[in-house]
Amino acid sequence: MFRLDGKVALVSGAGRGMGFGVAQMLARQGATVIVNDFFADRAEAGAEALRSEDLKAFGATADMTDREAVFVMVKHLLADHGSIDVFVHNAGIPAQGWGYTPFLESPPSEWDAWLQLNLHGLMHACQAILPSMIERGWGRIIAVNSDAARTATGMGLCAYGAAKAAAIGFIRNLSGEVGRHGVTANALSLGTMNNWEGSAQIARKTASVKRAGSPQDVGAAIVYLASPEAEWVNGQVLPVNGGSIVC
Repeated sequence: MFRLDGKVALVSGAGRGMGFGVAQMLARQGATVIVNDFFADRAEAGAEALRSEDLKAFGATADMTDREAVFVMVKHLLADHGSIDVFVHNAGIPAQGWGYTPFLESPPSEWDAWLQLNLHGLMHACQAILPSMIERGWGRIIAVNSDAARTATGMGLCAYGAAKAAAIGFIRNLSGEVGRHGVTANALSLGTMNNWEGSAQIARKTASVKRAGSPQDVGAAIVYLASPEAEWVNGQVLPVNGGSIVC
C-alpha cells in the first residue's frame, strides 16, 4: 500500500532538512526522486545520500522563483525521465534566510520574497509540470504549507503567513481545474517543526502530542497524498501539527 514504484517525484528545496526527509520517504516507497535545491552542491549531496541507500535519486538545481529556470529544469527532467508524476513544493525559505520581522518594521521587499517563493514559485512550477500530467491523465501536486496561514503566532510571521494562505487558496482553486484530468492538488498545514532552535519548547506548550514535528512525519503524509490510494482526495489541506490546532 502507498507504493510509488515507477513514479518520478520532484521535491523542491530537498537538499537538506525537511525537504530531504520528504524525498527520502518518497524514494523508500519506490519513487525515483529528483532532489531540487537552490544550491547545486546541496542538490547533488542530497541525491547522493539517497543513492547511498540504494534508492533512485538525481539532483536538479533551480531557483524556484525564477520562472525561466523552473521551465528549463522541468523540460530537462521530462526529457531525461519521461514524466514528473509527483511534484512537492517544499521550498519555502528565501536563499538569504528567514527574515521574520514584526509587520510594522517589515519592508515590502521582504513581503515580496515570501510571495515569490511560497506562491509564485508554486505557480511557476505548476504551469511547467501540469501539461505533461494532464496529457498522461495522472499526477499529484502537493504544497507544503504552514499553520501560520490560519492562526496568529505573534512571531513576526505576517508576510510569511499571508504568502502561505495565498498558496492554499491557489491549491484549492487549482484542484477544481485539474481533478477531472486525473491530477490532484492538495496541501499540508504544518505545526511546529524541529528545524529551528526552541521548537521543542514551543511544541510542548501548544501541541497535544508533546513534541515538534519531524521530516519523517511530513514525508509520511506526503507519501499518502502522492499514492494511488489517495486519488479521491483533492483540494484539501491536511493538518500535520501534533494536535496544536484541531479545527
